[in-house]
Amino acid sequence: MGLFDEMKDKAEELAKDHPDQVSEGLDKAGDFLNEKTGDKFGDQIEQGENFAKERLGGGDDNQDNQS
Repeated sequence: MGLFDEMKDKAEELAKDHPDQVSEGLDKAGDFLNEKTGDKFGDQIEQGENFAKERLGGGDDNQDNQS
């Protein structure tokens, strides 16, 4: 297993242990990007946030919980 694979696995493990912090961090990053781009790419940024939250276990504040 390569270094990047190990880092990815560790990041996913930490994200699963702290989903609220992941969600909050992604929201802050999205807000920052929206501000820096003048809200020109809001839909794409939101899609990226949602994708990252699903992949990292941060949940998705904008959709109903899926069980």
